[in-house]
Amino acid sequence: MGPLQVTRTDKKVKPLQIVSNSPEQTRKIGMKLGELAASGDVILLVGPLGAGKTCLTQGIARGLGIHEYTASPSFVLVREYHQGKLPLYHIDLYRLDRVEEVAQLGLDDYLYGDGVCVVEWADKGSSVLPEEHLLIELQVVSPLKRKLSFMPKGTRYMKMLWKLKVMKQGDKK
Repeated sequence: MGPLQVTRTDKKVKPLQIVSNSPEQTRKIGMKLGELAASGDVILLVGPLGAGKTCLTQGIARGLGIHEYTASPSFVLVREYHQGKLPLYHIDLYRLDRVEEVAQLGLDDYLYGDGVCVVEWADKGSSVLPEEHLLIELQVVSPLKRKLSFMPKGTRYMKMLWKLKVMKQGDKK
């Protein structure tokens, strides 16, 4: 399946790109996202098998204060975690073949709810997912190295990326 079909960024915003050199670094990036997350946030993940989507989600869970192991919900489609500062709804669309299947799942309670919603394989449901979101494309550079491209759609996510960038710059000092 091709790239996400919804508008990927606001035209004035250049995507933020971060390189991760290990699964643990990917989790740390996710943890920073989780710390910045707010009620109602929707984070869409796109990338090939093994790119680190679930690893990033594990970090988001940690940042939300969820210490339970965050597994890929491939076989159950949605996993809910309620132990953190906000609920985490981890959705995986990998096993779905048509947008109609995604629409029939009734995901609105998650996507427009009070928790943080992370959707893996978001490109499979692009036309039924919220217009405002943070899209993260993960690319495999080498066996351990990943390139993450963060593309905000909406003011909330532009602010979130700005804060993430400031946090990353603080890490370099």
